[in-house]
Amino acid sequence: MPSLNSAWGIDVGNRALKAVRLVRSAEGIKVADVEVIEHEHILSQAGDNRDSLIQSALANFVQHQGSIKGAIAVGVSGQSSFARFIKLPPVEPKKIPEIVRFEAIQQIPFPLDDVEWSYQLFQNEQSPEVEVGIFAMRRELVNRHIQYFTESGLDVELVQMNPLAVYNAMHYDRRIKGTTMVVDLGAENTDLIIAEGETIWLRSIPIGGNNFTEALVKSFKLKFPKAEELKRNAATSKYGRQILQAMRPVFADLVAEIQRSIGFYASIHKDSRISRVVALGGTFRLPGLQKYLQQNLQLEVARIDHLGNAGNLDAKVAALFSDNLLSCVSAYGLALQAMGDGAINSSLLPQKIRRERMWRDKTKWFATAAALVVAGTGVAYGSYYYLHLQADKDHLNYGDKIQRTLSQASALDGDWKAVADSGGPDRAQIQRLNGLLTGRDVWNNLLREVFSKLPPGPASDDDVVAMAAIPRGRRLQIVARDFTFRYVPDVTIYESAAMKDADFSLQSATAGSGSGFGRMAAPPAAGAGPKARGYLLTLHVTTPNSGGDDYIRKTVIDPLRQSGENSKSTEYRITRAVVAISRRVTSVQPMLGGMRPLNPPPNNVIDPRRPFAPVYPPNAAAAPAPPLDPLADPLFPNESMKDDTEATLLIAVELDPPPQQPAPPAAPVASASP
Repeated sequence: MPSLNSAWGIDVGNRALKAVRLVRSAEGIKVADVEVIEHEHILSQAGDNRDSLIQSALANFVQHQGSIKGAIAVGVSGQSSFARFIKLPPVEPKKIPEIVRFEAIQQIPFPLDDVEWSYQLFQNEQSPEVEVGIFAMRRELVNRHIQYFTESGLDVELVQMNPLAVYNAMHYDRRIKGTTMVVDLGAENTDLIIAEGETIWLRSIPIGGNNFTEALVKSFKLKFPKAEELKRNAATSKYGRQILQAMRPVFADLVAEIQRSIGFYASIHKDSRISRVVALGGTFRLPGLQKYLQQNLQLEVARIDHLGNAGNLDAKVAALFSDNLLSCVSAYGLALQAMGDGAINSSLLPQKIRRERMWRDKTKWFATAAALVVAGTGVAYGSYYYLHLQADKDHLNYGDKIQRTLSQASALDGDWKAVADSGGPDRAQIQRLNGLLTGRDVWNNLLREVFSKLPPGPASDDDVVAMAAIPRGRRLQIVARDFTFRYVPDVTIYESAAMKDADFSLQSATAGSGSGFGRMAAPPAAGAGPKARGYLLTLHVTTPNSGGDDYIRKTVIDPLRQSGENSKSTEYRITRAVVAISRRVTSVQPMLGGMRPLNPPPNNVIDPRRPFAPVYPPNAAAAPAPPLDPLADPLFPNESMKDDTEATLLIAVELDPPPQQPAPPAAPVASASP
């Protein structure tokens, strides 16, 4: 991002809107203005009024500032966004974007068309390894957040996750020393940022200031606003001791989660040791919280006492900035990145808005070019008029020149036709080579559509723990074990309405001896109609859901059928999908398609970069490996897959289908005469 002279960073938090304006001067970047506008009600308690409260805060901000100068960068919650860090294999730099996109498809638990995503490369000059951070957020959430600003007349140029904005602030202010952990305690969640050199690691914990308030609500039987006021005044209240005692269970839960994160980080970065902790967030104004963390973590816990260069602020603004210093770090980091001084420069701003802004910036250059064209046209017309007069005076000489020029142009035209005709075979060869690329994305798109119908798996270790708490029979989970496919020169023989699903299940497996069905009789004879090539896919799945194959049909088969009926694609169309075989897992038996249950991996540690790793406590690495159980669930090794449902799904896919014909109108129903 190019360097700018002025920028606003705006963080719409649960309790208040925080905005910081930075300017560039000969002395460096300075804090020029600060706004903190508290909401009338806490957003998490506002219900349907949440949108109006945000719009009201932005309207007040615009009214206070008048004309907004400089770029605008906005932050989004780390809890509603997605981050993964992956080490890339040694490759040429030009191939990195392609590899990152492939990893994004694998790691992001949503189709790429449904998210806004970006990435950032992290590389130590002393190491050949390259680590990439992949960041994403649901597109509908990003667009809704940006809409708040556009409706207030604010033009957003950058969208960043709040934890990354905090890292930019800490990195620019040189507060990252050794391996440093930043604990940003917000209202609804706590962002943990562990930074070492040029690499970072993120985790969002669902414990925040609201949890402390809820503890007071339960202990003192208060309404939430009254409990919030009591918490804010705990330092000066005569009941301070009782207030802290009521919040102690939340203190303990927060410390336990931080210790768990530290243990996990140490397990994947064995040469790193966290040396200090930086505490951020307005909740850290609670008396005793900083000391409690320091005693239980056995680490130095420091709160920042200043941020950036704010020496020239107005006294009133400086006091406001000082009172809300711990809550304004994200807004400060957002403004830094907007000015081009952030260590991380990724952005979740939708690509459509980026293109619109690019064309808008070029409009003034187009206007200038148009003016030059008009001026040039006038000059050309004047020259033509002048030359025309000269030609009238000396028409004989000009007539000869014109004839010579026409003869020369005719000769050149003949030469060009000869050259163009001689290149015909080369152009035909180029066209044939380009034809090799036709349809290269069909297989990827088909697999993406099929697997998108499966319920999304857990995206993090927290999701795995949450799923483990649900009884197996109630889990909305379908696991794809393996799949095979077979090309058939004429897939229309499997699409006939006269062929029942059972017949389709048998006939589809006729030519495949390794699909789990054995050998059948000859496939059905081709019909008299036009043929169409295609695929027959065999997908083996298991589910712990008590609904068994009914659950699989409703979740996977019915959506695939509906997708095929509504498809407008000219590349492929799903024409049939059935559950061919289903049964309960009752013993150590060969599973469908020759599958066997997977055994637990030897490394009993959760790795968020591998979202389907089994759940073990961080200190379990030294424990002896458990005995192998053939029916152990690979995701939950302490659970058995016995009584789960395993099934084989068959899917017929037609390639290059003709356009769908609209359904004929229903015949009118004749009404009976009285």
